[in-house]
This record gives sequence, structure tokens and C-alpha cells, in this order.
Amino acid sequence: MKIESRLAQIGSVAEPVTGAVSYPIYNATAFRHPKLGQSTGFDYSRSKNPTRAVLEEAIADLESGDAGFAFSTGMAALQTIFAMFRQGDHLLVSLDLYGGTYRLIEQIMSRFGVTATYVDTNQLDELERHRTERTRAVLIETPTNPLMMITDLEQVSQWAKAHGLLVIVDNTLLTPFFQRPLEWGADIVVHSATKYLGGHNDVLAGLVVTKGEELSKEMGFLHNSIGAVLGANDSWLLMRGMKTLALRMERHQANATAIAEYLSGHPAVAEVFYPGLPSHPDYAVQCKQSSGNTGIFSFKVKDSRYVEPILRHIRLIAFAESLGGVESLMTYPAVQTHADIPEEIRNRVGVDDRLLRFSVGIEHVDDLLSDLEQAFAAARAEVDKV
Repeated sequence: MKIESRLAQIGSVAEPVTGAVSYPIYNATAFRHPKLGQSTGFDYSRSKNPTRAVLEEAIADLESGDAGFAFSTGMAALQTIFAMFRQGDHLLVSLDLYGGTYRLIEQIMSRFGVTATYVDTNQLDELERHRTERTRAVLIETPTNPLMMITDLEQVSQWAKAHGLLVIVDNTLLTPFFQRPLEWGADIVVHSATKYLGGHNDVLAGLVVTKGEELSKEMGFLHNSIGAVLGANDSWLLMRGMKTLALRMERHQANATAIAEYLSGHPAVAEVFYPGLPSHPDYAVQCKQSSGNTGIFSFKVKDSRYVEPILRHIRLIAFAESLGGVESLMTYPAVQTHADIPEEIRNRVGVDDRLLRFSVGIEHVDDLLSDLEQAFAAARAEVDKV
């Protein structure tokens, strides 16, 4: 079946006793054994829960993987992936990176002797230059958050395999509806499922999908041992959100493209970062490996003094962190999502005091454009008075 049908049918035929088309929420933490030495397949919910299992099977199928794992948050998913590494191991990581991932690597994993070098993962010569005998994996965001840098997954995966390295891809921003990294050679895919997969700003969750029997077994062991698993209620909420993913991503993409085009010609905007625009430097790569584009992008205003009044005057668009929900949100990465990245690193990458990140929702595009127009007009009027 096409992915739209598989999404809509998540869990709809998984309950054989009652035939419920919405899979039940199993809040049980313990399950009876038929007799000594036998199990129904469910013993204790940290190890396996029926509701969570349906979700995990669904995401593994959608990402073309062998096994799926549901976690309490996206950061818990990343922490469990990082538990595969040991003291002295080294990672190559996307240069433009979500601040929470940077914090986890630099402030937590560093305590255990795991180090990282941040590089433009689309440049093989840079990857090769920073690879060491202790390098174990490449961690890629594509598109990156917030500057929307694109990595050629096929190219990097081939290079990594030649050196025996794992390829881990954060696919949060495109979801399996638009991009499936395992099909391009990656080994592990991770999602902050709180974002587009959940889609309604009402559930915290993380998902991991693995390719290969050995890697899937190791992830299963870590998932159970560390225990940062997703509860049954949140698993059900996430499945419900995923059923409408195709519809939502199509609207997110359409709205984001229209607004990115509008802002590209705005006199107060210096630059727009969106891989759906032909002007994006990696537009061709994005078109090769993805069937569509995300609903989030970033832009720089020409004067940093515009930032505060724009955020104060937006009405329909909320000044709030996070992304991927049906509601439009705008955030200021330098002081919010990326505050844990040192200022000199942020500025070198381009996450400076003129950058705003816009998670475009599914509202009518005309209403979003009107809100932007009035907020920009008010901001420019205030700044021009000074």
C-alpha cells in the first residue's frame, strides 16, 4: 500500500478479539503467564506493551526498517542511541545542530569519555579530515535545525560504510512521509515524535528505527535496560496523530513554501533558509532524496532590532518553542532552542541575533501572511521612530 494508506490504517486491524479499529490502550504493567515457562509475549510493560508494540511496528514499517522503539522523549531516544558508545569513542556530528542534542553530547556524554567533532556533513573531505581511529558514527540532521542545511545521505552513507561507521539520521523535520534515510544507506533513524509525527503539541515522544538484526537486538537490549519507554496512553496519542500525517505534511509544505517565497522578497528580510526554494544551495540534493519539504524554515531580518517587536506583534502565530504542530509557532533560536550552544559557535554557524525560526502550521495561508504583514509593519514603524 501507499504510505498514505498505511498511515491511516495504523492499528486498525491489530485487535483480533473485538475488531476495534482504534487500537486499545493497555495500561497494564504486568501480564499473566499461561503456565510456567510460557508467556503471551507480554510480561512487563517496560519490556513490551501491546499499545506501544503496535506503534513500534508501524514506525519500523514506515521507515523501511527492521525494528522500531518508542521512547518517553526524543532526547531519551538519543541518549539510548548514545549508550551504544563507550569511553574514547568519537562521533562526527552535523555542524548546524539542535541545541538539546549539542547539550546532551557536550555536557552529558563528555562525562563518559565520548567526544564529537561538528562538521558540514555534506562535505566528504571535511568528514575525512576529522575522522580518527576512534570515530564510530556519523550523526546527521537533514534538514538541520534551524539553518536547513542538507546532507546527501547516499554519499555520506557510502563513505561511512567504507570506514565501518554507523550512520544515524535525525528525520524529525521531514518524517517518513517525505524522507526515508534507511533507504539511502543509514543504519538508525531517530525522531522527536513530539513534533510532526504527533502533530498536535499534546504528546512528548521519541522514536528510533534500526536496520539489521544485530543492531536491532542491541537497541532492544538498551531500550529495555535503560527503560525510558513511552507509556501506553502516549503511544495511543502518537498513533492517532500519525494517522493524519500525510494530510498535515502536505498542508505544512504548501503553507511554508508560500510564506518562504513571500519573505524572500520582503524588504525587511535579508535571507530565507528553506530547502523547498530553488535558490537553496542544496535544492537538487533535497529533490533527489526527499519527495517533499518540511513546514519549518528560518529567516534573517536585516536589522536585529526588528526581532523583539515582530515577536510581540504576531497574533495568530504564537511566540513559542517547539515545532511541527498544527498551530504556527515562531521562536528565536539564539536565546531559546539553541541557547546551550556557545555564542561564538552559534555566530560562526549563522544562528545569530537576526535569525527567527518559523514552524508553519496548517491554518489558512492568507491568514498567516496577513499576520506577518501586520507584525512586520508594526516592527518597522517602531524601529524607524528611533
